[in-house]
Amino acid sequence: MENTVAFADELGPLKITHVHQPSINLRATLVVDNVARGPSVGGMRMALDVSTEECFRLARGMTFKNAAADLPHGGGKMVIYADPKAPDSEKEPLLRCLVQALRNEQDYVFAPDMGTNETCMAWIKDEVDRVVGLPRALGGIPLDEIGATGWGLAESIAVACDATDLKLSDSRFVIQGFGAVGKHAAQFLCRQGASMVAVSDSSGAIHNPDGLVLETLVEIKQQSGCVTDYADAKVISADELIGVACDIWIPAARPDVINASNVERLNTQLFAQGANIPATAAAEQRLHQRGILVLPDFIANAGGVICAAMEYQGSNESAVFPAITDKIRRNTAIVIERSRQQRLLPREAAVALARDRLEEAMKIRRWNLF
Repeated sequence: MENTVAFADELGPLKITHVHQPSINLRATLVVDNVARGPSVGGMRMALDVSTEECFRLARGMTFKNAAADLPHGGGKMVIYADPKAPDSEKEPLLRCLVQALRNEQDYVFAPDMGTNETCMAWIKDEVDRVVGLPRALGGIPLDEIGATGWGLAESIAVACDATDLKLSDSRFVIQGFGAVGKHAAQFLCRQGASMVAVSDSSGAIHNPDGLVLETLVEIKQQSGCVTDYADAKVISADELIGVACDIWIPAARPDVINASNVERLNTQLFAQGANIPATAAAEQRLHQRGILVLPDFIANAGGVICAAMEYQGSNESAVFPAITDKIRRNTAIVIERSRQQRLLPREAAVALARDRLEEAMKIRRWNLF
């Protein structure tokens, strides 16, 4: 068991709950980090190698993400120790059992993340009402289907390009992780004239300096599920992807993919975090020293949780994209400006923005509630 005391500080976590049901091989961890602004929202992540520490780091990111986006929610996260590629017939009993074990947990709103989707949220809806990311058929706003996170990421990148010497319509970008976030971000960026020169998924990676045809790649993913089946590109390793020359490098998969062992090989001007915690703190420090602009995860990829919060409040799909654009563009501009004026890392500027809003809420809650 990890030392959860080591995670604690003045912001949280409020509670850490472990769920174990040996009869169906269920193990999961829920971290409710801070609820000063309201019940915590954060996705349910399914993977074989997750940990309590990762869950806490992701929950803290959600605390900051929701506060920075000025949402009436705190931060939480759940990790499920299981294969994200397992068939629905295996996932469904795990999730239903898990939710039943947590049916009295009022401080957490269930939401999708890696390994879970709208169908999973529909199962959860059968068990409890505290769930977002539902299919349209159940009155939800399917954030993965409409590309809410990818849309917000593209908007954040556009602001960053305006604040630098980059011209988005002439830029080349790399996507690490061609899933729901990466695919939609690529679509929105290509519509603005940018060119995708390399991409990866769990099968491997491909590179064509002259650009990849997005529509063909999407079709191949739908047929075989492997980007490496794309013909007009060189197959490279996931490690080689890090060194591909580009203007914008977008991590959209797992935590800590950029770290001390590979940060020097990144050959880009903008590191736009589509995934949560995709780089270590030391790696972000080094990127800043090298003059590479980092767009912090909880600023740039907040589109999904903005969409989820609006669904929870009874909003409709037509209102989602304008709200995401407004919040993410404003916050990205604030973070870049504060970073430059106060000579801070972009993450430091982003955390300061979120903490200001969070601590104001904490001051007026009973027992300085976190």
